[in-house]
Amino acid sequence: MTLRFISPKTDFAFKKIFGSKDSKDILISFLNALIYEANPVIQDLEIIDPYNPREVVDLKDSYLDVKALLDNGSTVLIGMQVLNVAFFEKRVIYNLTKTYGNQLKYGEGYSYLKPVISLTITDFPMFDQTQRYLTRFSLKENQELFDYPDPEIELIFVELPKFMKTLDELESLTDKWIYFIKEAPSLEVIPPTFSQLPELDKAMNIANQANLSPEEVEKLRKQEMFLEDQRGSIVKAKQEALQEGRQQEQIRWIFRFMERQFGLIPPEISQRIQNLSVDQLEHLSNDIFDFNNVEELSSWLQKNG
Repeated sequence: MTLRFISPKTDFAFKKIFGSKDSKDILISFLNALIYEANPVIQDLEIIDPYNPREVVDLKDSYLDVKALLDNGSTVLIGMQVLNVAFFEKRVIYNLTKTYGNQLKYGEGYSYLKPVISLTITDFPMFDQTQRYLTRFSLKENQELFDYPDPEIELIFVELPKFMKTLDELESLTDKWIYFIKEAPSLEVIPPTFSQLPELDKAMNIANQANLSPEEVEKLRKQEMFLEDQRGSIVKAKQEALQEGRQQEQIRWIFRFMERQFGLIPPEISQRIQNLSVDQLEHLSNDIFDFNNVEELSSWLQKNG
């Protein structure tokens, strides 16, 4: 029987799979795989943020987060960024440092501070300097690269577009969890290698759309539609910015050429040139070599402006 799995990239699905009260074992396996290279360092944890799917869909749905307190006292911030928005890198640092600083209650000393780890999964490339899909950052000396004493903060990033392994190429538990996050909706059955791992098998069953109520399916549909609309808005904004930049570059080139040929351009002609569309500017750029004076430029603008 063909199955249909929901995408963990939506706020509803992400928190249902990793952040619900019954997901502790799933989250432990997931964090051990991505933070500790599948070593069973984490034996227990507390999911701090309650599982509370919201009715209202807004820009928050492009950033999914779960916070966990580990049995060694460390805090892990698990976030997934679906849309490439401005200043996202600053937000990651802000959330990390705010969580670290807010550990202390009034009157407590610095000895009470525990490590904080930020685990961020992005649905877009972040670092052009590397093709590695999993990268780690911590405080180090710039030249000799030794660690800051008692390093208390760490940033871990997983860039999904850089993860190119197929199902047959998955080797480690880390690979399998990343593949699940990225490719779950493309699967039609639970892979045998996943069903052999209790936590992954459980995650796949939670992600099975057949196990959702009609109300949950509707929440999921709304969030998916919202994210698609946001992606479309971002693409449109980038296209408009490129077009505007192209238009301004054409205007600058035309002004430089005309000033070299005929001297200062009258303000009324300059204004008319700035009001031309991209297509009209391209047309003018082709015809400009045939003008012998400013009057011919003015005549062209009357006919084509």
